[in-house]
Amino acid sequence: MSHKIGEETIPVRQGEELDLTALEWFLRKNIDGLPYERLEIRQFSAGHSNLTYQLKMGDWEAVLRRPPLGPVAPKAHDMEREHKIISEIHPLFSPAPNPILFSDDTTIVGSPFQLMERKHGIVLDTSFPESIKPTEEIGKRLSEIMVDRLAELHSIDYKKTRLGEISKPEGFMERQVHGWINRYQRAKTDEIKEADLLTEWLAKHSPKKHEASIIHYDYKFNNAMFNHELTEMVGLFDWEMTTVGDPLADLGVALGYWVQSDDPDLLKKGFSKPSVTVYPGFLTRNEFIERYAEKSGRDVENINFYLTFAYFKLAVILQQIYYRYKKGQTSDERFSKFNETVRNLIIYGTHVAFSK
Repeated sequence: MSHKIGEETIPVRQGEELDLTALEWFLRKNIDGLPYERLEIRQFSAGHSNLTYQLKMGDWEAVLRRPPLGPVAPKAHDMEREHKIISEIHPLFSPAPNPILFSDDTTIVGSPFQLMERKHGIVLDTSFPESIKPTEEIGKRLSEIMVDRLAELHSIDYKKTRLGEISKPEGFMERQVHGWINRYQRAKTDEIKEADLLTEWLAKHSPKKHEASIIHYDYKFNNAMFNHELTEMVGLFDWEMTTVGDPLADLGVALGYWVQSDDPDLLKKGFSKPSVTVYPGFLTRNEFIERYAEKSGRDVENINFYLTFAYFKLAVILQQIYYRYKKGQTSDERFSKFNETVRNLIIYGTHVAFSK
């Protein structure tokens, strides 16, 4: 799906159905004032990770998120943690959805799950809705909103929240680098000769000291939602990786997804179609970095390290998904070529590492 107006929904995919009766009973028991109409469930089509559903009863609606089917990586897909995160962030940062509830009762949908507010707007991915003609002005404005919202998130005093209780800001980057290298080793399926070179470089260049702020850590266009005029970000989703850590790591991740029109094909076509960021008017990665530095007042001199790490981290996330596909833990054909994307990202990350 190339663009998603408010995140398009589809009928629930085979094998990913929820027990309608059990869920409706649970909702009526735990949420006051629900309409009398029966529960309707549809699924959000996007995403390669958690399963996300739209719940509707008359004019009441919500979003349900649960982990993927089959075995999952330790500490991944922690619904309770994500629920805690948005509970803390929503009052301070309006694009974060308002949480409704978390349940660890696995008899309802087969796993722990959380419910949150259903937001409405436009989610951009690889193209624009037919109703909108992309212009350079729109591209520039959307880019600036993305930068400014990221800087705004990083400016929130995390000590005013309870996120410090579930985070360890000290030594964050070193732990991240070694943690993601270990994850890669555990999920490895193909030999990629550049991987050793890249992991050694990352371990050697990891910053020992850095600032600490709230970081989203999966910040990209298809996790953001804009109003229909494309003048404001009204939603930001997928907070499961959020923590208190190095804000430049968050900037690096955002840049890792930010593809430019003059990038090599192996980067642009990693996910079949490039992001909307290749359209005219969108900031280049360097312009994104400059605006972020100006808005946040941070020194971004070492951004090359963070961008290299972002490509590697993204490669590992896809490698973990591909590993589950290869082992028969998921049969989703969308994952069958992820090993090629992993290879491309590692090769490109190595190129970035040694380019300066």
